[in-house]
Amino acid sequence: MGSSALPPTSSFLSDKQKDVGFSSFCTQPSFPCSAQVSKKMVSKKVVSVMTPQQSERKPSTTGAVKTGMTMTEKIFARASEKSQLIPGENVWVNVDILMTHDVCGPGSIGIFKKEFGKNAKVWDREKIVIIPDHYIFTADERANRNVDILRDFCNEQDIKYFYDIKDLGNFKANPDYKGVCHVALAQEGHCRPGEVLLGTDSHTCTAGAFGQFATGIGNTDAGFVLGTGKLLLKVPPTLRFVMDGEMPDYLLAKDLILQIIGEISVAGATYKAMEFVGSTVESLTMEERMTLCNMVVEAGGKNGIVPADSTTFKYLEDKTSLPYEPVYSDGQARFLQEYRIDVSKLEPLVAKPHSPDNRALARECKDVKIDRVYIGSCTGGKTEDFMAAAKLFHASGKRVKVPTFLVPATQKVWMDVYSLPVPGAGGKTCSQIFEEAGCDTPASPSCGACLGGPRDTYARMNEAQVCVSTTNRNFPGRMGHKEGQIYLASPYTAAASALTGFVTDPRDFLQ
Repeated sequence: MGSSALPPTSSFLSDKQKDVGFSSFCTQPSFPCSAQVSKKMVSKKVVSVMTPQQSERKPSTTGAVKTGMTMTEKIFARASEKSQLIPGENVWVNVDILMTHDVCGPGSIGIFKKEFGKNAKVWDREKIVIIPDHYIFTADERANRNVDILRDFCNEQDIKYFYDIKDLGNFKANPDYKGVCHVALAQEGHCRPGEVLLGTDSHTCTAGAFGQFATGIGNTDAGFVLGTGKLLLKVPPTLRFVMDGEMPDYLLAKDLILQIIGEISVAGATYKAMEFVGSTVESLTMEERMTLCNMVVEAGGKNGIVPADSTTFKYLEDKTSLPYEPVYSDGQARFLQEYRIDVSKLEPLVAKPHSPDNRALARECKDVKIDRVYIGSCTGGKTEDFMAAAKLFHASGKRVKVPTFLVPATQKVWMDVYSLPVPGAGGKTCSQIFEEAGCDTPASPSCGACLGGPRDTYARMNEAQVCVSTTNRNFPGRMGHKEGQIYLASPYTAAASALTGFVTDPRDFLQ
């Protein structure tokens, strides 16, 4: 929807760029805006002594020159009640949703009480979403105490959306418990086009898939938002990524974002919006768009954003009854840089240790022996991620050669794994296929071992092992042991690697 109004451009591709189907070029001059540029060009020399004409001028033709705005700039303008904004401006924005979880919630609550008073009330009990999800299924007393603090606060403030868990022995006995916050936010209808969603987690940017501004904030900022519903934010410039071409059936959105991060580096989008458009993006499901936006922070991005379209609206039909108003980038909007990707030329990718931008083709790593596979997290633990893994396992007819851990993101995903038939698998569900392939039984929904956690966290890397994972970070110690090696990959590549015991190109089983 948003890709139809691209400004005319021209590109110069090197042979290497042509080979990977990826090019970048600047489409607009640097900031400041045209109004400021024209101001600088005014000479102090007197060029006329004529009295200015006094004829009437309509208000619409006076004042600053209006320039086109990007999606992110428009959302900032609406949230700050401004008619025009440019990158670099600092504005107070009205927040639509604030999310926090068990890791950062207690700190944010402590700051709120310290600054606003022990008896202060939050700005809006219906706009705060509190989701325990990180360190849940553990005997660690401090981790469990964090959830107790959230519960006490939500009871005290009468928070409407608190997804509590009390029975750790059987997650299904907790009707309110959801699981991973970023997937739960979408499933429970808290993500809406045109809105501002802030969360005390760096991967809050996942919600940008819904055409909204979503970003992670710190505990101090969250404490302030709890009391005021506002936050001072700087308008980010926008990088636009135009992805066209038919998506090969062996690629997933994880491959697309690994391609981009590998191209621009982990610092390439620092404090910038990353806007995704093009025919390929339009063909992606909502869950795949969530994967795309989820990892923009791994490139330093402030937020990722996808224009809302019929796919977005259909997903939201049974999830929210609140009104929302999508925004789209103007045809003359200023983009700091534009990148074009021919998706049809891409191959399955991995990010080698120890950085998300350490990109390599999966087939180039076929000699890397692995010890385990992990399929889960906000990035790779959604229903469609497990469907993809099950599809490859079924197509192969083989059993895994290394321990393969499965951690559904939410209760709903867990139910889907056990109830939805996998297309082309003769009515078999994901869980049936996983069992036949020799995988571990799907675990209780949570963040699991994605970020290590207490030593008793399910599937945590307590030894120096090599893991292929559908998660989002592969820094030393990220999943537990500081000498562990993590290869980030799509669910297809993770499943294929589980079958061979080596990093494996999924085309070996899908074609």
